[in-house]
Amino acid sequence: MITTMPLWQISLALMMALLLDYLLGEPRRFHPLVGLGRIITKVEARLNNDSKLFGVAALALLVLPCLVLYLLELPLWLQIIILYLVIGGRSLTEHGTAVALALASGTIEDARTKVSYIVSRKTDSLDEPKVVSATVESMLENGNDAVFGALFWFIVGGAPAAIIYRIANTLDARWGYRNERFNQFGWAAAKFDDLLNWLPARLTVLTYAAQGNFRQSLRCAWLQGRQCASPNGGPVMAAGAGAMNVTIGGGAEYDGYRCDKPLLGVGTYADASAIRKACALVDYGAWAWAGGLALLCIVLYFITGTLV
Repeated sequence: MITTMPLWQISLALMMALLLDYLLGEPRRFHPLVGLGRIITKVEARLNNDSKLFGVAALALLVLPCLVLYLLELPLWLQIIILYLVIGGRSLTEHGTAVALALASGTIEDARTKVSYIVSRKTDSLDEPKVVSATVESMLENGNDAVFGALFWFIVGGAPAAIIYRIANTLDARWGYRNERFNQFGWAAAKFDDLLNWLPARLTVLTYAAQGNFRQSLRCAWLQGRQCASPNGGPVMAAGAGAMNVTIGGGAEYDGYRCDKPLLGVGTYADASAIRKACALVDYGAWAWAGGLALLCIVLYFITGTLV
């Protein structure tokens, strides 16, 4: 799953995809992930019989066809469009900003509704600090899932790898629950997502840390991240909180069970201003990736005398 695109084309694709996402956001009428969600629902309806084997088969059925794309010579413009469609930086910022604006207007009920769009926990009884924490956690974790992970796999394997990553990420969000319905069937999807996210999550940790208290951020990721159930989401959220000098986390109630999450970060419990700071960590970090890759292309050009 290694791309044959020249490095300068990869750099250009990142710049253009991030620009399209910034200018246009997600498509309003039809988004490929919506179509993917419908396919996932149908596959699960037919194959979910509480079996790990059938879970592996369902994962393969959805992922393996994407490998056919490596047999095609996808033009650069199509690679750019695909990358634009699989990242969701502006959408993530819009959701976080909506919660912040609701809190600023003093409408806690509206804030609870807005945060329910981006988290799976129950939100109808959350107070303001818990609304803020849930939002910041989502911004930081989804910064990896919806932005940095997709950028990483595009750099490594081009558009097909980015598509496979987003499929894995979506499957984990749909099937990766430890409940009666998905504990066996969703096992393969959850493990595949953990595998694909391991390295991108560590790079996301460094990205967040570089924008704030670097040593503290890394310390939080190392010491606190391992206390979380998610081997990738934990370090990412802890790093972001440490970089911003705030604390997030704590108990959360889900459908049918309660999860006592560890406190992540350092300092006072996050207030509404932390939501915008978390969005900024993602936005500035994504452009830093694109800018860093462009700078590398320039340096290599001066060294080699040719675009690589």
